[in-house]
Amino acid sequence: MIVVADASVLVAELVRKRGRALLARPDVRIVVAKEQWDETGYELGKRLDAMTHQGRLTEDQATDLLASIAELVSSGAIEVIDRQFYAHNELIARRRVPRDPHDWPPVALAMTLQAGILTGDHDFLGCGCPTWTVETLREELDAP
Repeated sequence: MIVVADASVLVAELVRKRGRALLARPDVRIVVAKEQWDETGYELGKRLDAMTHQGRLTEDQATDLLASIAELVSSGAIEVIDRQFYAHNELIARRRVPRDPHDWPPVALAMTLQAGILTGDHDFLGCGCPTWTVETLREELDAP
């Protein structure tokens, strides 16, 4: 199964051990549009800084977490796809997500791969691609 991950769900799941385990499963291919990966990196940095400042993580724990995330990408568990692969679907994708023009890359990538979108927000509903929440994806992958 192939799913295109949205930046917000990636940030949320990458900071959780259970989320990283889901993203690393061999029975699912997690892909992310380059733009969303860049946003993920930016938002993840902000999240980890906030968690460190709040005392929820030490600096060493934040460094270890970043190393775990880098390992997911280098192992191929999360595959970042360049824009040139899905750019031909940009106009259609933009039409399908009028509420947030920055959400077009996951839609274009999902259209190109004929895949679903892993998301936690409702902006992708009605875009013409299946959507998965973390909970429903986990249930589907664990089903007999």
